[in-house]
Amino acid sequence: MIQRYSRPEMRAIWTDENRLRIWLQIELLASEALVRSGVVPKADFAKMKAGADRCFADTQALTARAKELEKTLNHDVIGFTTAVAEQINDPASRWLHFGLTSSDIVDTAFAVQMVQSADLLIADVEALLPVIARRAREYQFTPCIGRSHGIHGEPTTFGLKLALMHEEFRRGLERLRHVREVVAVGKLSGAVGTHAHLPPKVEAHVCRKLGLRPAPIATQVVQRDLHAEFMNTLALIGAGFEHWAVEFRHLQRTEVLEAEEPFTRGQKGSSAMPHKRNPITWERLTGLSRVLRGNALAAMENVALWHERDISHSSVERIIFPDSCTLLDYMFGLLTRLMDGLLVYPENMKKNLGLSLGMWNSQTVLLALIRKGLTREDAYGLVQRNAMKTWEVKHAGRDDADFLEQLKTDPEVARHFKKGELEALCSVDFHLREVKNRFKQLGL
Repeated sequence: MIQRYSRPEMRAIWTDENRLRIWLQIELLASEALVRSGVVPKADFAKMKAGADRCFADTQALTARAKELEKTLNHDVIGFTTAVAEQINDPASRWLHFGLTSSDIVDTAFAVQMVQSADLLIADVEALLPVIARRAREYQFTPCIGRSHGIHGEPTTFGLKLALMHEEFRRGLERLRHVREVVAVGKLSGAVGTHAHLPPKVEAHVCRKLGLRPAPIATQVVQRDLHAEFMNTLALIGAGFEHWAVEFRHLQRTEVLEAEEPFTRGQKGSSAMPHKRNPITWERLTGLSRVLRGNALAAMENVALWHERDISHSSVERIIFPDSCTLLDYMFGLLTRLMDGLLVYPENMKKNLGLSLGMWNSQTVLLALIRKGLTREDAYGLVQRNAMKTWEVKHAGRDDADFLEQLKTDPEVARHFKKGELEALCSVDFHLREVKNRFKQLGL
Protein backbone atom coordinates (compact mmCIF):
# COMPACT_ATOMS: atom_id res chain seq x y z
CA MET A 1 0.00 0.00 0.00
CA ILE A 2 1.27 3.46 -0.90
CA GLN A 3 2.22 5.57 2.12
CA ARG A 4 3.03 9.11 1.02
CA TYR A 5 2.24 12.42 2.57
CA SER A 6 3.43 15.99 2.02
CA ARG A 7 6.94 15.80 0.64
CA PRO A 8 9.76 17.77 2.22
CA GLU A 9 10.45 19.24 -1.23
CA MET A 10 7.22 21.25 -1.18
CA ARG A 11 7.85 22.63 2.29
CA ALA A 12 11.42 23.45 1.26
CA ILE A 13 10.21 25.62 -1.62
CA TRP A 14 8.54 28.02 0.79
CA THR A 15 11.32 28.26 3.37
CA ASP A 16 13.08 31.54 4.02
CA GLU A 17 16.34 29.92 2.89
CA ASN A 18 14.97 29.04 -0.54
CA ARG A 19 13.38 32.45 -0.94
CA LEU A 20 16.63 34.27 -0.15
CA ARG A 21 18.56 31.90 -2.37
CA ILE A 22 16.32 32.91 -5.29
CA TRP A 23 16.61 36.59 -4.34
CA LEU A 24 20.38 36.29 -4.46
CA GLN A 25 20.21 34.54 -7.81
CA ILE A 26 18.09 37.36 -9.22
CA GLU A 27 20.48 40.00 -7.90
CA LEU A 28 23.44 38.26 -9.53
CA LEU A 29 21.64 37.79 -12.83
CA ALA A 30 20.70 41.48 -12.88
CA SER A 31 24.30 42.47 -12.17
CA GLU A 32 25.47 40.06 -14.86
CA ALA A 33 23.22 41.81 -17.37
CA LEU A 34 24.58 45.17 -16.24
CA VAL A 35 28.12 43.92 -16.85
CA ARG A 36 27.10 43.12 -20.43
CA SER A 37 25.63 46.62 -20.71
CA GLY A 38 28.88 48.19 -19.51
CA VAL A 39 27.39 49.56 -16.29
CA VAL A 40 29.04 47.24 -13.76
CA PRO A 41 32.81 46.65 -14.11
CA LYS A 42 33.77 42.98 -14.59
CA ALA A 43 36.24 43.16 -11.70
CA ASP A 44 33.53 44.41 -9.36
CA PHE A 45 31.14 41.71 -10.52
CA ALA A 46 33.77 39.07 -9.75
CA LYS A 47 34.00 40.38 -6.18
CA MET A 48 30.21 40.44 -5.91
CA LYS A 49 29.99 36.87 -7.14
CA ALA A 50 32.62 35.70 -4.68
CA GLY A 51 30.63 37.20 -1.80
CA ALA A 52 27.42 35.72 -3.19
CA ASP A 53 29.05 32.30 -3.42
CA ARG A 54 29.80 32.51 0.29
CA CYS A 55 26.13 33.26 0.88
CA PHE A 56 25.05 30.36 -1.32
CA ALA A 57 27.37 28.07 0.61
CA ASP A 58 25.55 28.84 3.87
CA THR A 59 22.07 30.13 3.18
CA GLN A 60 21.08 29.32 6.74
CA ALA A 61 23.63 31.82 8.06
CA LEU A 62 22.58 34.36 5.43
CA THR A 63 18.94 34.00 6.46
CA ALA A 64 19.75 34.34 10.14
CA ARG A 65 21.79 37.48 9.54
CA ALA A 66 19.13 39.02 7.29
CA LYS A 67 16.49 38.40 9.94
CA GLU A 68 18.68 39.89 12.61
CA LEU A 69 19.18 43.04 10.53
CA GLU A 70 15.46 43.19 9.73
CA LYS A 71 14.67 43.60 13.43
CA THR A 72 16.29 47.03 13.28
CA LEU A 73 15.69 47.95 9.66
CA ASN A 74 12.08 46.74 9.59
CA HIS A 75 12.55 45.88 5.92
CA ASP A 76 13.20 42.32 4.76
CA VAL A 77 14.82 43.13 1.42
CA ILE A 78 17.17 45.74 2.88
CA GLY A 79 18.07 43.28 5.63
CA PHE A 80 18.91 40.79 2.88
CA THR A 81 20.96 43.17 0.72
CA THR A 82 22.85 44.40 3.78
CA ALA A 83 23.67 40.82 4.80
CA VAL A 84 24.92 40.06 1.27
CA ALA A 85 26.94 43.28 1.17
CA GLU A 86 28.67 42.21 4.38
CA GLN A 87 29.77 39.02 2.68
CA ILE A 88 31.01 40.90 -0.39
CA ASN A 89 32.93 43.15 2.00
CA ASP A 90 34.17 45.45 -0.75
CA PRO A 91 33.13 48.75 -2.35
CA ALA A 92 31.95 46.60 -5.27
CA SER A 93 28.85 45.86 -3.19
CA ARG A 94 27.53 49.26 -4.28
CA TRP A 95 26.32 47.60 -7.49
CA LEU A 96 24.12 45.16 -5.58
CA HIS A 97 20.43 45.91 -6.17
CA PHE A 98 21.39 48.65 -8.64
CA GLY A 99 18.28 50.19 -10.24
CA LEU A 100 15.99 47.65 -8.61
CA THR A 101 13.08 47.98 -6.22
CA SER A 102 12.17 45.40 -3.62
CA SER A 103 9.23 44.01 -5.59
CA ASP A 104 11.48 43.34 -8.57
CA ILE A 105 13.20 40.75 -6.42
CA VAL A 106 10.24 39.60 -4.36
CA ASP A 107 7.73 39.13 -7.18
CA THR A 108 10.18 37.50 -9.55
CA ALA A 109 11.26 35.07 -6.83
CA PHE A 110 7.60 34.49 -5.98
CA ALA A 111 6.99 33.42 -9.56
CA VAL A 112 9.85 30.93 -9.32
CA GLN A 113 8.37 29.49 -6.13
CA MET A 114 4.94 29.12 -7.72
CA VAL A 115 6.46 27.38 -10.74
CA GLN A 116 8.45 25.06 -8.50
CA SER A 117 5.29 24.25 -6.54
CA ALA A 118 3.24 23.70 -9.68
CA ASP A 119 5.86 21.23 -10.92
CA LEU A 120 5.50 19.17 -7.74
CA LEU A 121 1.71 19.29 -7.87
CA ILE A 122 1.78 18.21 -11.50
CA ALA A 123 3.95 15.26 -10.46
CA ASP A 124 1.39 14.50 -7.74
CA VAL A 125 -1.44 14.21 -10.25
CA GLU A 126 0.70 12.16 -12.59
CA ALA A 127 1.28 9.72 -9.72
CA LEU A 128 -2.40 9.61 -8.75
CA LEU A 129 -3.95 9.05 -12.19
CA PRO A 130 -2.49 5.57 -12.83
CA VAL A 131 -3.74 4.41 -9.43
CA ILE A 132 -7.30 5.55 -10.20
CA ALA A 133 -7.07 4.08 -13.70
CA ARG A 134 -6.00 0.70 -12.33
CA ARG A 135 -8.90 0.59 -9.87
CA ALA A 136 -11.33 1.73 -12.60
CA ARG A 137 -10.26 -1.13 -14.87
CA GLU A 138 -10.51 -3.53 -11.94
CA TYR A 139 -14.21 -2.69 -11.48
CA GLN A 140 -15.03 -1.77 -15.06
CA PHE A 141 -18.00 -4.15 -15.26
CA THR A 142 -18.95 -4.31 -11.57
CA PRO A 143 -22.59 -3.17 -11.48
CA CYS A 144 -23.85 -0.80 -8.81
CA ILE A 145 -26.84 1.45 -8.50
CA GLY A 146 -26.53 5.00 -9.75
CA ARG A 147 -28.26 7.57 -7.56
CA SER A 148 -29.81 10.94 -8.23
CA HIS A 149 -30.91 13.08 -5.28
CA GLY A 150 -29.49 10.19 -3.22
CA ILE A 151 -32.30 7.95 -4.55
CA HIS A 152 -31.82 4.86 -6.71
CA GLY A 153 -31.81 5.74 -10.38
CA GLU A 154 -30.38 3.28 -12.90
CA PRO A 155 -27.46 0.85 -12.83
CA THR A 156 -23.96 1.99 -13.57
CA THR A 157 -20.64 0.35 -12.73
CA PHE A 158 -18.19 1.13 -10.00
CA GLY A 159 -15.56 1.29 -12.72
CA LEU A 160 -17.48 4.10 -14.43
CA LYS A 161 -17.54 6.02 -11.15
CA LEU A 162 -13.77 5.75 -10.95
CA ALA A 163 -13.40 6.60 -14.65
CA LEU A 164 -15.29 9.82 -13.91
CA MET A 165 -12.93 10.49 -11.02
CA HIS A 166 -9.96 9.90 -13.32
CA GLU A 167 -11.31 12.36 -15.86
CA GLU A 168 -11.87 15.05 -13.22
CA PHE A 169 -8.30 14.83 -11.99
CA ARG A 170 -7.04 14.71 -15.57
CA ARG A 171 -8.69 18.10 -16.03
CA GLY A 172 -6.97 19.17 -12.82
CA LEU A 173 -3.67 18.21 -14.39
CA GLU A 174 -4.44 20.36 -17.42
CA ARG A 175 -5.34 23.28 -15.17
CA LEU A 176 -2.09 22.97 -13.25
CA ARG A 177 -0.06 22.88 -16.44
CA HIS A 178 -1.90 25.94 -17.69
CA VAL A 179 -1.61 27.97 -14.51
CA ARG A 180 2.08 27.09 -14.25
CA GLU A 181 2.56 29.08 -17.44
CA VAL A 182 0.21 31.85 -16.28
CA VAL A 183 2.29 32.63 -13.19
CA ALA A 184 5.73 32.17 -14.79
CA VAL A 185 6.08 35.95 -14.99
CA GLY A 186 8.87 38.09 -13.61
CA LYS A 187 9.44 41.84 -13.54
CA LEU A 188 12.47 44.07 -13.03
CA SER A 189 10.95 47.34 -14.17
CA GLY A 190 11.51 49.52 -11.14
CA ALA A 191 9.50 51.42 -8.58
CA VAL A 192 6.43 52.06 -10.76
CA GLY A 193 7.15 49.75 -13.69
CA THR A 194 8.59 52.34 -16.11
CA HIS A 195 12.10 50.87 -16.57
CA ALA A 196 13.41 54.33 -15.72
CA HIS A 197 16.63 53.00 -14.16
CA LEU A 198 17.07 49.61 -15.82
CA PRO A 199 16.52 48.84 -19.49
CA PRO A 200 14.09 46.05 -20.40
CA LYS A 201 16.97 43.86 -21.59
CA VAL A 202 18.07 43.40 -17.95
CA GLU A 203 14.60 42.12 -17.10
CA ALA A 204 14.61 39.90 -20.19
CA HIS A 205 18.00 38.39 -19.27
CA VAL A 206 16.98 37.60 -15.70
CA CYS A 207 13.63 36.13 -16.66
CA ARG A 208 15.12 33.99 -19.41
CA LYS A 209 17.70 32.53 -17.03
CA LEU A 210 14.97 31.74 -14.49
CA GLY A 211 12.61 30.15 -16.99
CA LEU A 212 10.15 33.02 -16.75
CA ARG A 213 8.82 35.58 -19.20
CA PRO A 214 8.84 39.32 -18.52
CA ALA A 215 5.52 40.88 -17.58
CA PRO A 216 4.24 42.76 -20.65
CA ILE A 217 3.53 45.68 -18.31
CA ALA A 218 3.62 46.05 -14.55
CA THR A 219 3.42 48.63 -11.83
CA GLN A 220 5.76 48.14 -8.89
CA VAL A 221 4.33 44.63 -8.70
CA VAL A 222 3.16 41.85 -10.96
CA GLN A 223 -0.59 42.11 -11.15
CA ARG A 224 -2.34 39.92 -8.60
CA ASP A 225 -5.04 38.50 -10.85
CA LEU A 226 -2.33 36.06 -11.96
CA HIS A 227 -1.75 34.93 -8.40
CA ALA A 228 -5.51 34.71 -7.81
CA GLU A 229 -5.82 32.41 -10.83
CA PHE A 230 -3.13 30.17 -9.35
CA MET A 231 -4.91 29.99 -6.02
CA ASN A 232 -8.30 29.43 -7.62
CA THR A 233 -6.83 26.54 -9.58
CA LEU A 234 -5.67 24.93 -6.35
CA ALA A 235 -9.09 25.55 -4.81
CA LEU A 236 -10.88 24.07 -7.81
CA ILE A 237 -8.76 20.95 -7.62
CA GLY A 238 -9.53 20.90 -3.89
CA ALA A 239 -13.24 20.99 -4.77
CA GLY A 240 -12.64 17.83 -6.76
CA PHE A 241 -11.14 16.25 -3.67
CA GLU A 242 -14.27 17.16 -1.74
CA HIS A 243 -16.49 15.83 -4.52
CA TRP A 244 -14.96 12.37 -4.20
CA ALA A 245 -14.54 12.50 -0.45
CA VAL A 246 -18.27 13.11 -0.09
CA GLU A 247 -19.03 10.34 -2.59
CA PHE A 248 -16.96 7.76 -0.76
CA ARG A 249 -18.17 8.91 2.65
CA HIS A 250 -21.72 8.14 1.51
CA LEU A 251 -20.66 4.79 0.07
CA GLN A 252 -19.08 3.87 3.41
CA ARG A 253 -22.26 4.41 5.43
CA THR A 254 -23.29 1.24 7.24
CA GLU A 255 -26.58 0.90 5.34
CA VAL A 256 -24.74 1.27 2.01
CA LEU A 257 -21.17 -0.03 2.51
CA GLU A 258 -20.21 -0.37 -1.13
CA ALA A 259 -16.70 0.98 -0.55
CA GLU A 260 -14.59 1.75 2.50
CA GLU A 261 -11.36 3.60 3.16
CA PRO A 262 -8.46 1.40 4.33
CA PHE A 263 -8.55 0.54 8.01
CA THR A 264 -4.95 -0.18 8.92
CA ARG A 265 -3.64 -2.74 11.35
CA GLY A 266 -3.80 -1.41 14.91
CA GLN A 267 -6.02 1.51 13.98
CA LYS A 268 -8.77 2.59 16.39
CA GLY A 269 -12.07 3.98 15.15
CA SER A 270 -13.65 5.54 18.23
CA SER A 271 -12.63 6.25 21.79
CA ALA A 272 -16.06 5.09 22.97
CA MET A 273 -17.23 2.50 20.42
CA PRO A 274 -14.65 -0.17 19.52
CA HIS A 275 -16.64 -1.40 16.52
CA LYS A 276 -16.35 1.84 14.53
CA ARG A 277 -14.53 2.12 11.17
CA ASN A 278 -15.04 5.78 10.33
CA PRO A 279 -14.29 7.58 7.02
CA ILE A 280 -11.94 9.93 8.84
CA THR A 281 -9.49 10.47 5.99
CA TRP A 282 -12.25 11.31 3.53
CA GLU A 283 -13.62 13.72 6.14
CA ARG A 284 -10.18 15.25 6.53
CA LEU A 285 -9.99 15.87 2.79
CA THR A 286 -13.46 17.41 2.87
CA GLY A 287 -12.38 19.86 5.55
CA LEU A 288 -9.04 20.72 3.96
CA SER A 289 -10.70 21.59 0.67
CA ARG A 290 -12.52 24.35 2.56
CA VAL A 291 -9.19 25.83 3.60
CA LEU A 292 -8.09 25.95 -0.05
CA ARG A 293 -11.28 27.77 -1.02
CA GLY A 294 -10.85 30.25 1.83
CA ASN A 295 -7.30 30.96 0.75
CA ALA A 296 -8.44 31.44 -2.83
CA LEU A 297 -10.90 34.07 -1.66
CA ALA A 298 -8.08 35.88 0.15
CA ALA A 299 -6.08 35.85 -3.11
CA MET A 300 -9.04 37.44 -4.89
CA GLU A 301 -9.07 40.18 -2.27
CA ASN A 302 -5.41 40.88 -3.11
CA VAL A 303 -6.15 41.91 -6.70
CA ALA A 304 -7.23 45.45 -5.85
CA LEU A 305 -4.18 47.43 -4.66
CA TRP A 306 -3.76 51.21 -4.33
CA HIS A 307 -2.39 52.87 -7.46
CA GLU A 308 0.98 51.39 -8.44
CA ARG A 309 1.01 49.18 -5.33
CA ASP A 310 0.52 48.87 -1.62
CA ILE A 311 1.58 45.98 0.58
CA SER A 312 -1.80 44.82 1.84
CA HIS A 313 -1.32 41.70 -0.28
CA SER A 314 2.09 40.82 1.11
CA SER A 315 1.17 39.58 4.57
CA VAL A 316 -1.69 37.53 3.12
CA GLU A 317 0.50 35.86 0.51
CA ARG A 318 3.13 34.86 3.05
CA ILE A 319 0.46 32.65 4.63
CA ILE A 320 -1.86 31.43 1.90
CA PHE A 321 0.64 30.38 -0.77
CA PRO A 322 2.91 28.17 1.37
CA ASP A 323 -0.13 26.78 3.17
CA SER A 324 -2.17 25.98 0.05
CA CYS A 325 0.69 24.48 -1.94
CA THR A 326 1.87 22.34 0.96
CA LEU A 327 -1.71 21.41 1.83
CA LEU A 328 -2.64 20.29 -1.68
CA ASP A 329 0.57 18.28 -1.95
CA TYR A 330 -0.37 16.58 1.32
CA MET A 331 -3.90 15.94 0.07
CA PHE A 332 -2.61 14.27 -3.07
CA GLY A 333 -0.52 11.95 -0.91
CA LEU A 334 -3.57 11.00 1.14
CA LEU A 335 -5.77 10.46 -1.90
CA THR A 336 -3.23 8.28 -3.67
CA ARG A 337 -2.97 6.11 -0.57
CA LEU A 338 -6.75 5.92 -0.21
CA MET A 339 -7.35 4.92 -3.81
CA ASP A 340 -4.55 2.38 -3.77
CA GLY A 341 -6.01 0.63 -0.74
CA LEU A 342 -9.73 1.35 -1.23
CA LEU A 343 -11.87 -1.56 -0.02
CA VAL A 344 -14.65 -2.38 -2.49
CA TYR A 345 -17.64 -4.64 -1.80
CA PRO A 346 -19.30 -5.89 -5.03
CA GLU A 347 -21.70 -8.14 -3.11
CA ASN A 348 -23.11 -5.17 -1.25
CA MET A 349 -23.47 -3.36 -4.57
CA LYS A 350 -25.46 -6.30 -5.86
CA LYS A 351 -27.59 -6.35 -2.71
CA ASN A 352 -28.25 -2.60 -2.94
CA LEU A 353 -29.27 -2.96 -6.58
CA GLY A 354 -32.02 -5.26 -5.41
CA LEU A 355 -33.42 -2.79 -2.91
CA SER A 356 -35.36 -0.90 -5.56
CA LEU A 357 -36.96 -4.14 -6.77
CA GLY A 358 -35.96 -3.73 -10.40
CA MET A 359 -37.63 -0.34 -10.73
CA TRP A 360 -34.42 1.01 -12.19
CA ASN A 361 -35.83 -0.45 -15.42
CA SER A 362 -38.65 2.10 -15.48
CA GLN A 363 -37.13 4.31 -18.20
CA THR A 364 -36.26 1.29 -20.33
CA VAL A 365 -39.89 0.13 -20.25
CA LEU A 366 -41.14 3.70 -20.79
CA LEU A 367 -39.10 4.07 -23.98
CA ALA A 368 -40.08 0.60 -25.18
CA LEU A 369 -43.76 1.51 -24.87
CA ILE A 370 -43.20 4.75 -26.77
CA ARG A 371 -41.51 2.79 -29.56
CA LYS A 372 -44.60 0.59 -29.69
CA GLY A 373 -46.81 3.58 -30.41
CA LEU A 374 -47.96 4.93 -27.04
CA THR A 375 -47.76 8.63 -26.29
CA ARG A 376 -45.15 9.57 -23.76
CA GLU A 377 -47.87 10.61 -21.30
CA ASP A 378 -49.75 7.29 -21.58
CA ALA A 379 -46.53 5.25 -21.37
CA TYR A 380 -45.34 7.24 -18.36
CA GLY A 381 -48.65 6.73 -16.60
CA LEU A 382 -48.55 2.96 -17.10
CA VAL A 383 -44.99 2.60 -15.87
CA GLN A 384 -45.43 4.90 -12.90
CA ARG A 385 -48.64 3.14 -11.88
CA ASN A 386 -46.89 -0.21 -11.74
CA ALA A 387 -43.89 1.27 -9.92
CA MET A 388 -46.16 2.69 -7.23
CA LYS A 389 -47.95 -0.65 -6.87
CA THR A 390 -44.57 -2.35 -6.46
CA TRP A 391 -43.72 0.05 -3.63
CA GLU A 392 -47.09 -0.56 -2.00
CA VAL A 393 -46.48 -4.32 -1.99
CA LYS A 394 -43.04 -3.74 -0.50
CA HIS A 395 -44.31 -1.38 2.19
CA ALA A 396 -47.03 -3.84 3.08
CA GLY A 397 -44.30 -6.17 4.25
CA ARG A 398 -44.73 -8.74 1.50
CA ASP A 399 -41.73 -10.52 0.03
CA ASP A 400 -43.08 -10.85 -3.51
CA ALA A 401 -42.66 -7.23 -4.54
CA ASP A 402 -40.98 -7.15 -7.95
CA PHE A 403 -41.33 -4.51 -10.67
CA LEU A 404 -40.95 -6.92 -13.59
CA GLU A 405 -43.60 -9.28 -12.23
CA GLN A 406 -45.91 -6.33 -11.58
CA LEU A 407 -45.54 -5.20 -15.19
CA LYS A 408 -46.24 -8.70 -16.50
CA THR A 409 -49.47 -8.93 -14.50
CA ASP A 410 -50.75 -5.60 -15.81
CA PRO A 411 -52.69 -6.45 -19.02
CA GLU A 412 -52.40 -2.86 -20.33
CA VAL A 413 -48.62 -3.29 -20.28
CA ALA A 414 -48.26 -7.00 -21.05
CA ARG A 415 -50.27 -6.83 -24.29
CA HIS A 416 -47.57 -4.68 -25.90
CA PHE A 417 -44.76 -7.21 -25.37
CA LYS A 418 -44.02 -10.65 -26.73
CA LYS A 419 -43.11 -13.49 -24.41
CA GLY A 420 -39.66 -12.93 -22.90
CA GLU A 421 -39.38 -9.38 -24.27
CA LEU A 422 -39.88 -7.63 -20.95
CA GLU A 423 -37.38 -9.97 -19.28
CA ALA A 424 -34.78 -9.10 -21.90
CA LEU A 425 -35.36 -5.40 -21.37
CA CYS A 426 -35.27 -5.57 -17.57
CA SER A 427 -31.68 -6.65 -17.09
CA VAL A 428 -28.52 -5.06 -15.74
CA ASP A 429 -26.66 -5.95 -18.93
CA PHE A 430 -29.02 -3.69 -20.90
CA HIS A 431 -27.66 -0.70 -18.99
CA LEU A 432 -23.99 -1.60 -19.37
CA ARG A 433 -23.75 -2.03 -23.12
CA GLU A 434 -21.59 1.07 -23.65
CA VAL A 435 -19.20 0.62 -20.71
CA LYS A 436 -16.42 -0.91 -22.80
CA ASN A 437 -16.66 1.84 -25.42
CA ARG A 438 -16.62 4.52 -22.76
CA PHE A 439 -13.43 3.16 -21.27
CA LYS A 440 -11.89 2.99 -24.73
CA GLN A 441 -12.83 6.61 -25.45
CA LEU A 442 -11.28 7.69 -22.15
CA GLY A 443 -8.07 5.82 -22.89
CA LEU A 444 -8.49 3.57 -19.87
